[in-house]
This record gives sequence, structure tokens and C-alpha cells, in this order.
Amino acid sequence: MTVLEGIEPEPVFRYFEKICEIPHGSGNTKALSDFCVRFAKQRSLRCIQDEMNNVIIFKQGTAGYETSAPVILQGHLDMVCEKTPDCDIDFEREGLSLCVEEGFLSAEGTTLGGDDGIAVAYALAILDSDTISHPPLEVVFTVDEEVGMLGAAGIDCTPLKGRTMLNIDSEEEGILLVSCAGGVCVDCHLPVSREEAEGIGVKLTLDGLTGGHSGVEIHKGRSNANQLLGRVLNEVQKEIPFSLISVCGGKKDNAIPRVAEAEIAVASGDLPALELLIERQSDILRKERSTVDEGLSLTMIAGESGRFRAMDTSSARRVIATLLNLPGGVQRMSADIPGLVQTSLNMGILSAGEEEVNMCFSVRSSVGTEKEALVSRLANFMELVGGSIDCSGDYPAWEYRRDSALRERLIEIFERQYGRKPEVQAVHAGLECGLFAGKLPGLDCVSLGPDMTDIHTTGERMDLDSVRRTWDYLCEILRCLK
Repeated sequence: MTVLEGIEPEPVFRYFEKICEIPHGSGNTKALSDFCVRFAKQRSLRCIQDEMNNVIIFKQGTAGYETSAPVILQGHLDMVCEKTPDCDIDFEREGLSLCVEEGFLSAEGTTLGGDDGIAVAYALAILDSDTISHPPLEVVFTVDEEVGMLGAAGIDCTPLKGRTMLNIDSEEEGILLVSCAGGVCVDCHLPVSREEAEGIGVKLTLDGLTGGHSGVEIHKGRSNANQLLGRVLNEVQKEIPFSLISVCGGKKDNAIPRVAEAEIAVASGDLPALELLIERQSDILRKERSTVDEGLSLTMIAGESGRFRAMDTSSARRVIATLLNLPGGVQRMSADIPGLVQTSLNMGILSAGEEEVNMCFSVRSSVGTEKEALVSRLANFMELVGGSIDCSGDYPAWEYRRDSALRERLIEIFERQYGRKPEVQAVHAGLECGLFAGKLPGLDCVSLGPDMTDIHTTGERMDLDSVRRTWDYLCEILRCLK
């Protein structure tokens, strides 16, 4: 018996469980893409798989819908792969271990990948059904959404005839998303020089932060472990001489990092003072951030005495100053839409090599010029400290469409099913809708999905009842788009 057997809607959860058995982190979606292609061929459905492993599956309209305008169903194949320190999963080769508890689905020790595995499961269940009424369908599965929407940027949309699109990549039932921020990935490169250093090797670890999605949770004030590490190192250098060996933290530019580490070397006689300082800083940070990061811990582990390839004094000071002073978090709230973050950035990845320290940011804004200004700010600061930047994965904002027949139809259907009106919102997180709108002139698009919490973290959970209700809603939408 499978974990999800007997839970309704059975076809959706059957496919979701199959998806979770296949490794599909960003950059590793070939196997899941091939699974979707085999699915289509087994059902004699026309299918296109491009060189990036994006997949488009076509299905004719059901009886009475043959001449209706096509509808695009769209989601992405890749997931964010995060795991707890004690989890030994190999995301490249192993599937997830699912767990159902108190009406919620999660994965043991890892992210669940409900973002966006549930979209793939919904779409496959619809394509597999011979009882659901629907117009002609064009089902689009993109790759590498979580690392810059690369699949949506590279896909050839020429085969798509539909101009009505349901993007299933939202995480709050009852909220229809109709606009989103644009974004870009900014890699900041800081050259460093190294020299031989002697001392006791010490590892400093910031752990237990809440983390989260840098588009969805950036306004909640959750600490960024990478930038908080810069603050700790700055406090240490005020009182204790040390050599900086390495810094690291975070794995995804769009995930608020929960853990960051630094390796330093200190004189043996300074260890007692360092222990007291770290204990003091730990108390300060826990008191400051107890509301949003109640699990925060700052620890040190002293190793053996030895010689290390450490950054020279100038390089170490520039690294610490950069971590301490580069901007992070919310930069501007929207003056037009109450509660909407307009512009933000997140240092999601920090790493150190032999010759440079790299800091990778996800920059977002619903105003293109503000996004450009923030990128320029990063470039100017990096130039001042002797570094540089590279930009990739630039994607446009999805602008609000004042006249949307699809939006009005979805509101009407929702009110009929739920007995209340849905919320219509813009979102700060990036969605692929902007890229598709740019490629498909006149596209009318709405994004929806079931309730999920703490996506991109090991605490990710999906509400089973919400999945069922959203399935009913989605099927009714298709029935009504005749």
C-alpha cells in the first residue's frame, strides 16, 4: 500500500506520489520530463519535448467542446531540494519519503516539492481522465523555474494556440494571482588573496533560522543566515584577531538561507575569549529574533592546531564588510497595493573558493526601473570593494490586466463553489506568467493552487483537503470554459 492510497482525489495523489519517486531538483528534471513523454505516448497524445526537457502535451476537447478555444494548463517540473542536517538523501538519485499527518502531506527530512509537483499531478490526472469535460488542452511543463525560470525563457511557444492560461503555481487556496514581480539572479564576485596562517581551526555555525521563499516570505522579517554571519564576524574582529578561511551558506538564490558557516583560525590563547564572545552574540541574536527565528542558534567548534590557507587581512575585511553592508530584504513596499512588497533582494547563496567569494542574490521588483536600480547598487558596491557582478535569468514582471474575462469567470465559479468571493491579488514572488505573456500576445492568465506552507524549506506541508477542493474547482473551471 502506498502512502497516499485511498486519499481523494485518488488520480491526483497517485500521480503526485509517482512524481515524488523520481528525482527532479532544478537541473535534474530529465527523468521526470521523460516520464511525462511516456505518459503522453501511452495515451496517444501529441507531445513535444525540447532540448531543455520542457514538455507540451496536447489533448482534443471532449464531446461538445471540440471547437472551443484551447486552454493552456501550466506548471513546472523542478523542485527546490533542501534537507535537514541528519537526512542522508541523495537528491540526484533518490525519491522522497512521504508522510501524512493530521491532514497534511510532507516529506521526511526534506522539502516536499508541492511547488510545483501538484501542478504536474493535476494536469496528468486531467489528461488521463475520460470523464472530465474540457476544451482542447495544451499542457505545458517547464524546467528549472526555481533557478531563474530558464525553461519558460527558452521554450518555443509557436505550437501553442491557446490564449487562456491557468498557471497552477500558487500556494494559497482562495487567492487568485493576477500579477507578479519581475526578477533577476545577480552573482557578486569578490576576489580574495590567500596566505598561510597558523592557529586553532574553529567552525562558527548559525543554524535553526526559519528560512522560506524569498518571494512569499520576504516581508515577514525572517533573518538571512548569510548576512547575519557577516554581523557575527564583524563583532569577532572587533575583539579577537583571527584568520578567515571560508564562509558558506544557502543553496538556492530564491530561498532565505537557514544555515551559514564560517571557518576561522585563532591563537590558542584566544579560545576562551572567543567562546565568551560567541555565547554573548548568541544570546543577543536570540533575543532580537525570537519572534521570527525562535530556533536560532550560534555555536562554535574548536578543532586541531595547524596551518591553513586563509584569506589575507585585506581580503577578510572586504568579505566581512560586503556581508555586513550589502542590502537585503524588503527595499520598498507598493504605494498602490496595500501590503504588497514592490522591491526586494535575497542573498541566497554564499560560497568561498580559493580565489574568490561568491554571493548570489535573487532581486525582485514589480517596477522594472527599480529592479535595474537595485542591480546597479550591487554593481557599484562590488566595484568599490574590488569585485564585480554577473546577471542571469532576467524575467519580466507579469502586469495586471484590467480587462480579464478569465479572471471574472474564475471569480464567478469560485463564489458558486465556496459561497464567498476569492481574493484577487498581485504577488511579489516570480511566476512564469510574465514570460508566457510576453511570448503569447493577448494572453489572459490567472494563477491558482491549493494551500501549502513553508515551501522551499524542510517544513513544507500541503493541505490534503485543500488539494481536493482545488481539484473540484479546476475541473469546474474547465467545464465552464466552453
